[in-house]
Amino acid sequence: MMTNIPEVKIGLVAVSRDCFPIQLSEKRRAAIAAKCAEQKLPVTEIKVTVENELDMCKAVEALKAEGCNAAVVFLGNFGPETPETLIAKYFDGPVMFAAAAEGDGDMINGRGDAYCGMLNCSYNLGMRHLKGYIPEYPVGTACDITKMIADFIPIARAVIGVRNLKIITFGPRPQDFFACNAPIKGLYELGVEIEENSELDLLVAYKEHADDPRIPEVCADMRKEMGEGRYYEDMLVRMAQFELTLLDWAEKHKGARQYVAFADKCWPAFPSQFGFEPCYVNSRLASRGIPVSCEVDIYGALSEYIGACVTGDAVTLLDINNSVPQYIYDEEIKGKFDYRLTDTFMGFHCGNTPECKMCDTRAIKYQLIQHRLLEPAGSDPDFTRGTLEGDIAPGEITFYRLQCDSEGVVRAYIAEGEVLPVGTRSFGGIGIFAIPEMGRFYRHVLVQKRYPHHGAVAFAHCAKTMFEVFKFLGVQDIGWNQPKSLPYPTENPWA
Repeated sequence: MMTNIPEVKIGLVAVSRDCFPIQLSEKRRAAIAAKCAEQKLPVTEIKVTVENELDMCKAVEALKAEGCNAAVVFLGNFGPETPETLIAKYFDGPVMFAAAAEGDGDMINGRGDAYCGMLNCSYNLGMRHLKGYIPEYPVGTACDITKMIADFIPIARAVIGVRNLKIITFGPRPQDFFACNAPIKGLYELGVEIEENSELDLLVAYKEHADDPRIPEVCADMRKEMGEGRYYEDMLVRMAQFELTLLDWAEKHKGARQYVAFADKCWPAFPSQFGFEPCYVNSRLASRGIPVSCEVDIYGALSEYIGACVTGDAVTLLDINNSVPQYIYDEEIKGKFDYRLTDTFMGFHCGNTPECKMCDTRAIKYQLIQHRLLEPAGSDPDFTRGTLEGDIAPGEITFYRLQCDSEGVVRAYIAEGEVLPVGTRSFGGIGIFAIPEMGRFYRHVLVQKRYPHHGAVAFAHCAKTMFEVFKFLGVQDIGWNQPKSLPYPTENPWA
């Protein structure tokens, strides 16, 4: 259950140019409101129709009084350019602009010219440097605009979430993982707050939660979630104690913000000092919409949070990890799926993917790599236990990331694909991913634009919505997996 993402409530505001019949705009607004009610969309019809600036002020007050955190400004006719755009200035929430198509009246007194008015609306938004979401084709009937509003809801949810998000970190980026470099400037420009803490702060808080009376209840929930034989009984108390530590820290430290995400340093000191690997606990929080990224990956945590808002579902963060061996491709993929070898790769992390997104063979295990490094050779795993491992369940995915580079420029990439129903024959939380033209995308977006090795995964095809979210947030450079017919600027045409 998602408990850390906004609940969107949209206010529908009609505007009217005073030389057009106000009744035309109001009639069209009512038709949209009725369609939204049929679709059970969270839309409130605001009865103030905006013809001038004083009406604009009244409409903004009405939006606030109704508890709306997003708005749709509807041009039922040509619309008053200044007042309609000022709604985006004075209303504290994302605003969508859409316009009425003709056809519900005669072409003398029933023509609204909103097709024309949308041009002036966009022009005036630009003049005032105001942000507004304008759909791909923003003119339509009541049915069309209801569909636009439905598409706007996850966009608004993500924008509201980002603007009210605090990312809480513990520890510096690991020395050998400068790829997780995170210039803070980009966060502030996006409206995200950040609180950076020491690993020692987290350890102190963890020890203070020893014998917390809530621990048995969390342990019981872990047993129920995993099922018998899929967890270490002696580890549950430690992991439950850590889960409560993070949840309490979030509640006490979110301050003026409504939502939180974590970016924690999970190695090499963590397992030996806390007595377990944090991966399974991280996965449980992610399933509730509270991402906990690995290796203090701040923009990874932000990316995960955006995906949770867009889909309303659990997400994960994975290494774009290793190529698929030729023998697995030949045995399991070639001739069965329409992908070349270079379209495939394995997405992996130690064990942070929520169990609801994994195959039913998943279980809490130990971190093989850390066991090699931190525990005696040939010994049974002890404090390196705590990963959630198994193959990731097959299905649609969107692979994406938002990142601020070393120059302070915020960039993003998005690619849709799938997790194939093919066994990985490997360890960790891992899956075989297939994305059309992944080889070219890997070289001319991921490598060329110097993205880090972590990518966020949403378990749905949501690139269309994600693209609009990134645009609304002001991201100018959005990379995607282009077809062969559309070469990348850096692609050698003779290669």
